[in-house]
Amino acid sequence: MTTDTTASEIELTIGTPAHGGHFVARHEGRVVFVRHALPGERVRARLTEAGDGAKFWRADVVEVLESVPGRVEHFWPEADALRAASRGRLPVGGAEFGHIELPLQRELKAQIFAEQLSRLAKEDRTVTVEPAAEEREDGLHWRTRASFSVAPGGRLAMHAHRSEELIPVQRMPLAVDAVNDLQLWDVDFSGVSRVEVAVPSTGAPLVLLIPAAGAHPKALGRIASALPEGTSIASWDPETSTLNRLRGRTWVQESVLGHDYRVTGAGFWQIHRSAPVTLAQAVLDGLQIQPGEQVADLYAGAGLFTAPLADAAGESGRVLSVEGSPGASRDARKNLFASPQVEILQGRVDKSLAAYEGRLDVVLLDPPRVGAGKDVVRRIDAAAPRTVGYVSCDPASFARDLGYFKDLGWQVDSLRVFDLYPHTHHMESFAVLTRP
Repeated sequence: MTTDTTASEIELTIGTPAHGGHFVARHEGRVVFVRHALPGERVRARLTEAGDGAKFWRADVVEVLESVPGRVEHFWPEADALRAASRGRLPVGGAEFGHIELPLQRELKAQIFAEQLSRLAKEDRTVTVEPAAEEREDGLHWRTRASFSVAPGGRLAMHAHRSEELIPVQRMPLAVDAVNDLQLWDVDFSGVSRVEVAVPSTGAPLVLLIPAAGAHPKALGRIASALPEGTSIASWDPETSTLNRLRGRTWVQESVLGHDYRVTGAGFWQIHRSAPVTLAQAVLDGLQIQPGEQVADLYAGAGLFTAPLADAAGESGRVLSVEGSPGASRDARKNLFASPQVEILQGRVDKSLAAYEGRLDVVLLDPPRVGAGKDVVRRIDAAAPRTVGYVSCDPASFARDLGYFKDLGWQVDSLRVFDLYPHTHHMESFAVLTRP
């Protein structure tokens, strides 16, 4: 399917960056959120969402009329909005800052993060966005996890932003070389709706196949036989959480700060190759856990932070790991079986905190993108820890939750923001909160 990029086009002068990968412009008094732009540019943009009664419109840049310093040629043709528009198509989503010099990307992210803090948490502070450990100068080849859809005909594709349109792809420049070396673009994935790839720090890659509705049972076997030798392959049914081994392992092994982790199937793990060590070291440096302290690791996953926290607390301390996903909690039990000071609870964080009767000296939380919410914040406050560490992948939900903490008397002791998603609008942060 092609898209008519000449319909509903308007000229705009681009203003400030906004959360979500957009830039703010105005057209006849109406706010327009524009992608693939830069502040100060004059552009021609195609409206993608523009209802008469809408509070704001959305648009994609199709031509730059007046450029500004900092714009560069996009490294990925399929994600280049200008090149896609010239062919009457939409760009692939997921590299929406690829037209911006990397240092300027971080300046813009810092502005966005500071604006969210000021608006949602009434917290005015200067923000600096740090690169990850061992970051490449070009910001490429960092993704150890990649997700692809399957287009009609069985070839790998990716969605355009906020669209059902599929764009075939032949490579993924943000992914580590081991993802591209699999040459999955040459495989016929007919019978599969999605393909997930995980490349661990040690061991074989894992390819996860999500079957399409009504697919022939033999389709998975045919696909598995076409994938490179030495690759682990499994099928995954998201509705039933059923994971079936087709070849090799159904899990990958990761190693961070001297600890080995088993991560099963579609289990969560930081996708930047340097993110686990960057964040784990930031957590240890920021929380300064003392031997004998009682620590809670909330939304703990497979135990990335739990293991080093247990080391710091020592055998005289205690670490409570709380995770809602049964699969991730099972992984945590395997990963932490040699740490008797760790107690693992599988269930909702709010209910687990409500039932917990021990003291807590330190609480660490790493919630999903939606954040923790007011109830969890209140329960953490009720436990009266000396310090709270908050790892976040979304500045808006973090700023909202920070506002809840501030209402209860907490303050920001330190804040670090990391660019763990170069060439996208995403970022990760770690804040240490204390209560005077």
